[in-house]
Parts: sequence; structure tokens; C-alpha cells
Amino acid sequence: MKILVIAPSWIGDTVAAQPLFLRIRQRHPDSIIEVLAPGWVAPALQAMPEISRVIENPFNHGELKLLARWRLGRRLAKNGYAAAYVLPNSLKSALVPWFAGIPRRIGFVGEARYGLINERHVLNEDLLPLQVERYAQLAEQPGQDLERPLPYPKLKLEQKDALSALAVLGLDAEPAPVVFCPGAEYGPAKRWPEQHFASLARKLLERDIPVWILGSRKDAPVAAEIVRLAGGDSKNLRNLCGSTNLGQAISIISMARHVVTNDSGLMHVSAALDRPTVALFGSSSPNYTPPLSYKAEVIWLKLACSPCFKRECPLGHLDCLHHISPDQVFQRLVDKQVHAA
Repeated sequence: MKILVIAPSWIGDTVAAQPLFLRIRQRHPDSIIEVLAPGWVAPALQAMPEISRVIENPFNHGELKLLARWRLGRRLAKNGYAAAYVLPNSLKSALVPWFAGIPRRIGFVGEARYGLINERHVLNEDLLPLQVERYAQLAEQPGQDLERPLPYPKLKLEQKDALSALAVLGLDAEPAPVVFCPGAEYGPAKRWPEQHFASLARKLLERDIPVWILGSRKDAPVAAEIVRLAGGDSKNLRNLCGSTNLGQAISIISMARHVVTNDSGLMHVSAALDRPTVALFGSSSPNYTPPLSYKAEVIWLKLACSPCFKRECPLGHLDCLHHISPDQVFQRLVDKQVHAA
């Protein structure tokens, strides 16, 4: 049985879909799962053994392009899919499977997608607070409870492939670095201050522990400020923001001794790779999108004003993150036995 999945556009949400793929394969061992996904999240899907093929979704967020979607749907109709799982809740995301004539089109009602989705689930946010649970619910029949316990998301990467990716970037796997992920696509209210990252970097560098900073091109100025405040670029302090694609970032994180991260897509990658992770939450809530790993630890101060879910602090002080001290984070790393190799 061939199955098409319409993937979300965010890295964290894509990682959160892996338990759904596992459930599908467990219940349909002969299934072939192909995923229609934006190119930038494809490396995360390629690290999931349940996925047979990733087909690039050419549409940008918010684009309708009805004729182009119809043409894509008619091309995909030739693949003979028996079912489609539509993970985003938008009406647009349900059009391609409908145009492809896929007989079973499974998803949440979303934007009143009656007809486009013909196996409709109704979301109960209280029963399914986590994004990973909401995706996995689609493996059940509509109205049935989610089968628990639900496994954590897992990404799998061969060590030789990771080492090869590091070699291309001119990076040494030993001594293993502490990786910083200081970006957050949603906005500044999810970012631990640069001076705090820099202070933590100095503590690690004093112990001859390399610090590598990962993120997108948008995060490069933040990373550059961290490097400046920490004493400047050096062999042990590397700003890699904007210099890697997601596949290379996954390889780097897979080789890290620890990861210190904001609530971001790379936080979910780190957890799914089962790396020791310290996740810093401010304006958002780990009650909805926590790092799902027994090796991940959350620091969240639970201030009266948090979570506000704003892009910028509405009170102008960002106490929810400013008051998480570098010493506090460093102590968590010490507790996890960070030390020089």
C-alpha cells in the first residue's frame, strides 16, 4: 500500500510527525510512505527509516497557486496512493491529495475542509496537548483514543555519514563540542540573551571544550555577537550559522557532547537524536512543544507573565529568559558530566 503524507513546513513539527510514521508502518508493514515536503525539512525526513521517498513541495507558505496544485495532484495521481495523511490544518494543504484522487484523505477538520478530507478527526486540545500526540492521533480511526504510550520521535544517522559531513565542513569530531542553537524563528522573545550564551561559552572554553554555534543565515548576527562577547572566533569557538544546511546541522548535532538551545526546530532535532540537551524556554511553553527525550532537560522559570506566546516581550524586560543565568545552565551541564575530552 502506498501512502502520501503532506508534511508541515517547520522543522520541529516535521520531527514531531515521526511517531505517526512509525505507527503507520507498524499497522501496515507492507506500506510505502512517501512525503510531500518543503526542501528545507527534507533532511529530517531522510533521517527517518520509515520514509521511502521525499517529494519536494514547491509551494511557499501562504501561496495558493491553484492551477499549479492541480497539476502536481494530477502528476501524483499516477503513483497510485491508497491514502493520504494531511498534517497541516490549512485548506490549501488538502488540495493536492484531492486533486490526485487519493481515495482516503485523513486529517483534522482544520479550515472547514469537508470533502477535501474524508476521514475527519476533530481535535480535542485538552486530550492531546502535544503536537506529537496530535499527529499520531491520525493513525487511529476518527473518534478512537490515541494508543499510549507514544514513542518519542527518533532520527537515525550513520556515524560514517556524520563524520563525512563534518569533514566537508573542515570540522574535527574530537574533542566533541558543546553545540549552541541560539536562534528561534518565531522571534526574540524565545531567544536566551547573547551575553548569557557568551558567558557560558567562556566557561566551556576555559575547560578546553569546543563550542560550535548552529543556526540559519538569519541567526548569523546573533551568533557573531556571541562570538564577539566570548572573546572572538578561534579554533574552539566556531560560528557556523548560515554555513550549513539542515542535513549538515543534523550531522553536527549527532556528534555533540551536549546541546544548549532555545525552543526551536534544532531543539527537536537534538532531542530526536538523543543528545544530552538543555532547552531554554521563555515566552513559549514546554507543555505543548517540549524536547521529547530522556536526555533532554528544560529550564523554564514559569513567571507570572509566561508563557505569553508573543514574538517580542510585551513588558519590555524579557525576565523569563534574562533571569536564567549562565551559571544555572553551566551547572546543568556539570550535572550531566560535561568535561574536557
